[in-house]
Amino acid sequence: MRTSKQPQSKGNIHSYYHQQMDQYCYSDFQILNNNNNITPVETPQTTQISVQTCDDSYFTLESSPAVGYLMYDSPAGASISSSRSPFSQEVSQSCVSEPNHSWDNNDSSPVSGSSNISIVDDNMWNILKDLEKKLMDSENDSTSCQTSSSCQLMETTHSLEALDLKHVLIDCALAISNEEYQKAVRLMETLENMVSVSGDPFQRLAAYVLEGLRARLLSSGNIIYKKLKCNEPTGSELMSYMSVLYHICPYYKFAYTSANIIIGEAMQTENRIHIIDFCIAQGSQWIAFIQSIANRPGGPPFIRVTGVDDSDSFHARGGGMDIVGKRLKEVARSCRVPFEFHGAAMSGCEVKLENLGIREGEAVAVNFPFMLHHMPDESVTTSNHRDRLIRLVKSLSPKVVTLVEQESNTNTSSFMPRVLETLEYYTAMFESIEAGCTKDEKKRISAEEHCVARDIVNIIACEGEERVERHELFGKWRARIMMAGFQQCGLSPYVSMAVKDMLREFSPNYKIAEMNGALYLGWKNRAMATLSAWR
Repeated sequence: MRTSKQPQSKGNIHSYYHQQMDQYCYSDFQILNNNNNITPVETPQTTQISVQTCDDSYFTLESSPAVGYLMYDSPAGASISSSRSPFSQEVSQSCVSEPNHSWDNNDSSPVSGSSNISIVDDNMWNILKDLEKKLMDSENDSTSCQTSSSCQLMETTHSLEALDLKHVLIDCALAISNEEYQKAVRLMETLENMVSVSGDPFQRLAAYVLEGLRARLLSSGNIIYKKLKCNEPTGSELMSYMSVLYHICPYYKFAYTSANIIIGEAMQTENRIHIIDFCIAQGSQWIAFIQSIANRPGGPPFIRVTGVDDSDSFHARGGGMDIVGKRLKEVARSCRVPFEFHGAAMSGCEVKLENLGIREGEAVAVNFPFMLHHMPDESVTTSNHRDRLIRLVKSLSPKVVTLVEQESNTNTSSFMPRVLETLEYYTAMFESIEAGCTKDEKKRISAEEHCVARDIVNIIACEGEERVERHELFGKWRARIMMAGFQQCGLSPYVSMAVKDMLREFSPNYKIAEMNGALYLGWKNRAMATLSAWR
């Protein structure tokens, strides 16, 4: 979501907005055993929780082993289903394994749910072919009508109405994948009349997906990506757009609320605390932490914060790390908390041990909020900065490490599976934005354009080192972190309690669930982000 990157710069959907803390209906406690039998259990509280278990043998490094999870029901219904979601209450293949998004093996599409990879059915295919023929005829017969665009519009109005936007997007992506470039261009012309940045959530998403497809077709993904960055607003404007998303979506509040509680619990007996934040941005997360720890019985501990930063945060702040340090020092002074700040203005790819200022006698906590997925791994470079950084953190012997990541699978996926995953994940994202947006549509459009669009273009249009949006599912993160020598920490009940309390100000369609020792945040039935703790 926010970037700490290799040479490429990266702004992003959830970049620099931070901090602080729906009612969930609880009924009977239920246990779902391996035989899929439901056993009701009496509980003094009317709480409905489902515990599901799955055989780990079904999972690979690319998938998330479902050992068991707690399900907190929300009153909302679900409209987006995902076979990987811990929010589905149906007992089916959803707990067997993550879907393999191979375009060649006819696996179930995360977008359509169809087992047939030919997503456009015969009827839809005929409509598309008819539309293409009409477009070609219009191009070839310039004398048939002096205003060919008007004639074309009249001829194809009914066909356009019959077309499904998602199907046309996927067919366009397929044409690009199959190097049918003329067909792709014609479909893009059709899509131009179907998408809208001011339309419904999927029309808005489709507008940015279309830009990504166009960039890929022109082999200019990185050029357009950089152009979008060059055209980004001033720091104050960007902060305003980020603030819009921060207040209408709970994703970063989820990250900061839960991480603060985990770190506070781990450090409750420590007198000297060193927090290393690999995505410091505005530093707002630590304002709440400092304020909460100031009231610790026996007096507050000494706190030192090391903030890792990059040029995107510099742009959003309108200045360097000294702005963050000054802000946090003022808060600490007002709370009478001994405090010190150290800035490491560099990408995570550049961080080395000497940049972190480790001192003896300090208990170390490390925070990774929506950051590690920007580190290139072994599939991109032999340097494998993703695993290198995890091993570096392990060498610090931290008391606790908090990891929050988007629950999406785009890292090593090829082009077509990435398109499908992007459509599924960002459909839920745009729906959640719609649910919380204010009446000021112009602000919402600007926020989506400057905070989300470049991520989508990057995922679809770019490859290799140019693609910095490389999400992984929690199962893969868990495997990486455990291979570096970490052990997963259990989450206390206070974490989910605080997150549920924070979610009261948002749509009841947001849900949380515990699974594999991690806390999931979801929109309807789609898992959107995960939190986990390690030591």
